[in-house]
Amino acid sequence: MTNIRVRFAPSPTGALHIGGVRTALYNYLLAKKMGGTFILRIEDTDQTRYVAGAEKYILDALQWCNISPDEGPGIGGAYGPYRQSERKDLYQKYAEKLLADGNAYYAFDTPEALDEKRAAMEAEKQVFRYDSSTRMEMVNSLTLSSEAVQKRLDSGEGYTIRLKVPREEQVQVHDLIRGTVTFQSNELDDKIMLKSDGMPTYHLANIVDDHLMEISHVIRGEEWLPSTAHHVLLYRYLGWENEMPKFAHLPLILKPSGKGKLSKRDGDKLGMPVFPIGWEAEKAEDSFRGFREYGFDPKAVLNFLAFLGWNPGTEQEIFSLEELAAAFSIDKIGKSGARFDYQKAQWFNQQYIIASEDQTLARSLRNDFGDQLAGVSDDFLASFCGLLKERVTFMTDFMEMGYYFFEPVKTYEEKPIRKKWKPEQRHNFDALTAALAAIDDFTAEHLETVIKNFIAAKELKFGEVFPMLRIALTGTMSGPDLFKMAALIGKATVLERLESGYNHFDQVKAAANS
Repeated sequence: MTNIRVRFAPSPTGALHIGGVRTALYNYLLAKKMGGTFILRIEDTDQTRYVAGAEKYILDALQWCNISPDEGPGIGGAYGPYRQSERKDLYQKYAEKLLADGNAYYAFDTPEALDEKRAAMEAEKQVFRYDSSTRMEMVNSLTLSSEAVQKRLDSGEGYTIRLKVPREEQVQVHDLIRGTVTFQSNELDDKIMLKSDGMPTYHLANIVDDHLMEISHVIRGEEWLPSTAHHVLLYRYLGWENEMPKFAHLPLILKPSGKGKLSKRDGDKLGMPVFPIGWEAEKAEDSFRGFREYGFDPKAVLNFLAFLGWNPGTEQEIFSLEELAAAFSIDKIGKSGARFDYQKAQWFNQQYIIASEDQTLARSLRNDFGDQLAGVSDDFLASFCGLLKERVTFMTDFMEMGYYFFEPVKTYEEKPIRKKWKPEQRHNFDALTAALAAIDDFTAEHLETVIKNFIAAKELKFGEVFPMLRIALTGTMSGPDLFKMAALIGKATVLERLESGYNHFDQVKAAANS
C-alpha cells in the first residue's frame, strides 16, 4: 500500500497505561517505516467516563516518548476535527443509513426493563444478551408498528439505535497477526450504535472515523478482537467493505509472573511503573509515578516496549527509534502474550545511560536537579556522570548514589569500620594525609602513584588502606574509581573529609570496644 495512515485512538478516561504506549509505538513505527502518517484521535464519546486532564496527559506522555503524531488535536490536519465529541454531527447520518437499509433499529427499552429481563433470564440460569434470539421480545422498531415507533419518536421518548446482527452467518476477518478469524453471528449481540444522548458508541464512531480519515491499518490490543466482527458488519452495511483497513490485534502484556494481564494496580503492588509519566490526582492514593519519575530514559522505554510482542529476528537488542522503524514489520509480532519483565526494562535503561555522552547526561541532570546543582560547573557535572554512569540504573540514581560529590558525607558504613579500622595505625593515615597536602598535581594518575608509593614505603597492605580512604571520602565501600573520584572532588575537600573520617572511625571503634 502506498498511502499508509494509522491512528492511535485513546479515550480520555484516565492516565494512559503503558500498554497503550506500546500500541501507539507500533502504529508510529509502521507509519515511519512506510513513509506514512501517524494520527492521534481522541475518542471521547463516552462523556460519563471523561476525566479532566486525561487528554493533556496523553499528549504529554506521547511527547515524552518522542512519538509525536503527524495529525491530531492541537496539531491539525486535513481530516479533522480529531476529537470525536467535535464530530458528533457526522455520525447521525450514518446511523440513519443503517436504519433506512434495515441494518439497524430503534430500541426503546428502559434501563429498568433491561435489568428486569436480565434478572428473569438469570433466574432461569441463562445469560441475557440483546441479540437475534431476544430482540423480538423487547420494545423496539422490530416489534412495534411503524406508527407506534413514529409516535414515540415524535413524543421525544428516549431511544438507542442498535445494529441488527444477522442470524446464522459467519463473519470473517483476516488479521495480520492471527490469520483468518471467524465469528458466528449468533454469538454476537446487537450492539448500540447511537446512545440515548445522541452520542455514538465506540463502534459506530470508530468505523466512520477510520473510513473518513482513510485509515489503512488498525493496530490495537487483542481485547478489541471480539468487536471486530461488528466492525466488519458495519463496513459491509455502510458500503465500505472493499476499503476496510487491515487489522492487527496485538498480544496482551502480561504481569511479570506471566500470569494474567498487566493491570494498573500492578504498579503499586509490585513497586514498578506501569504508566509512562506520573499522574497527579485529587486524592494522593490515586496518584502515581511513571517511568519518567522512576528515572527512565524514554528511548530505553520505547526499546523495551518494542520487544514486548515484537522481535526483529536477530541478536540485536539495542535500537534507536529510527532503527526500530527500519526493522519493524507486523509479521514479526507474535500471537502470545508478552511478559512485562521489569528487570529487563532496567537493563535497557542501564545500556542507554552507559552509551550516552557524559555531556548529554549532565544536561539531563541539570534539567532535573537544577536547584541542587546551582554553582556546579558543566565540566564537573560531565566528569561526575562519566564516573558513575556504569554504576547506575536510573537517572535519579546519580544524585542518590553520588550525593557526596556535591555535599559532605552524611553517613558512614559502620560494619567495615569496626572490622578494618585500627586506631594504632592512625598515625600512618595522618602521614598519608600530610603527603597528599604537600602535592600540587592532584590528578588521578598522580594521586594513585603517591598513595601506592606511600603504602609500599610503610609496608602496609592495600586492603588495609583503600577501603578506609574510600569510606572517609564517600561514606560507603562502593563507588567509582577512588583516584578519579578524589581528583574530581578536589584537594581541599579530600583533606577535610579524610580528617573528619578518621575522627569518626576512632569514635566508632571506641564505642565498639567500650
